[in-house]
Amino acid sequence: MTPRVIDSFTGPYRFLSNFYLVEVKYRGLYYPSSEHAFQASKSLLVSERKMIRDLLTPGDAKRAGQRIHLRPDWEKIKVLVMEKIVRKKFGREDILLGLLLTNGALLIEGNNHGDRFWGQVKGVGENHLGIILMTIRDEKLS
Repeated sequence: MTPRVIDSFTGPYRFLSNFYLVEVKYRGLYYPSSEHAFQASKSLLVSERKMIRDLLTPGDAKRAGQRIHLRPDWEKIKVLVMEKIVRKKFGREDILLGLLLTNGALLIEGNNHGDRFWGQVKGVGENHLGIILMTIRDEKLS
């Protein structure tokens, strides 16, 4: 039975996390995770995108994304970019099925590292990742 609220993308819900290792093709390149694709998208330099793509873990990609040349329009487009990447990830039927099985649950990217933009910390935050996931799920279910 699906809980009414899923506020941790761990355990059986790890696949909802951008740190989940599942290949994502975005803008002509294959990335080991949606986190890799998102962090690479922060730069307009192909060399930086490829460098992030080749990193071993999503955590490495996130750290590298904090040190690259940030594209000037990033703050304006980052939510749209995240949505496009997450849609690519859940374009895979096996991953999409898991998302569909969360039907009716409130999805919250709960975290302890202070991210109140993409998720929530102790119930406070904008939860943009959770909103994107629920939007995709609800579109597929309708």
